[in-house]
Amino acid sequence: MRAAAEPGRELVLSYGGRAVGYLIDLRNPFAAGRPVRRDDLPEVYRYQEREAIWQAVDRSIEGGLLTESSDGVLAPTDRGKAFLTDLFALHSRVLAERWGGQATRVSRLNDRLARLLAEAAATAGPAWRVQAPPHEPPEVDPGVWLLNRLSTLRYHRADAHAAARQAAGLTAAEMVALPPGPAREAIEHDTDVRAAAPYRLLSPDERLELLADLAALP
Repeated sequence: MRAAAEPGRELVLSYGGRAVGYLIDLRNPFAAGRPVRRDDLPEVYRYQEREAIWQAVDRSIEGGLLTESSDGVLAPTDRGKAFLTDLFALHSRVLAERWGGQATRVSRLNDRLARLLAEAAATAGPAWRVQAPPHEPPEVDPGVWLLNRLSTLRYHRADAHAAARQAAGLTAAEMVALPPGPAREAIEHDTDVRAAAPYRLLSPDERLELLADLAALP
């Protein structure tokens, strides 16, 4: 993502800058044609004020990148779809440059992550249900599949963290304000336990190989 930052800024500006809003974050469901409801977004952006979320959505609608149905379903316009096509093409070029010599490693990681994503569905929450499964266009570099699978798996952990702090009786705002100490450490530990569920599918050797492959990517 950092490698794509500079050309990505140019791409975003060419489509209206702030009008792009959440299209990058929600590239997987939008590109796959899955419905995303306005009311789903507070589950994805738990640490943002609702008014800020609605403003971001409205900017995308006003900028001609999103439409909204009468029942609150958001979808990309033709211009929004063009942005997503250009975004995936950019990611494909960048990742081919960075990981092009790592075909075996990328393939092995994609295979492992496919298993983890399938397993994660059983213990995931509402943010996951918006984001999963990842969009995997056949024409892109395999690194894009890896990026999208990793990005989607993050939302399983996001749901785990939300469940852990809710079990501790905290709102999102209270979690942000919680200082370092035993209470925060207990919530982070509970998050780790909940987020670990899909990884039990892998043997200890497979887990180590997964970590080693990720660490070895340039």
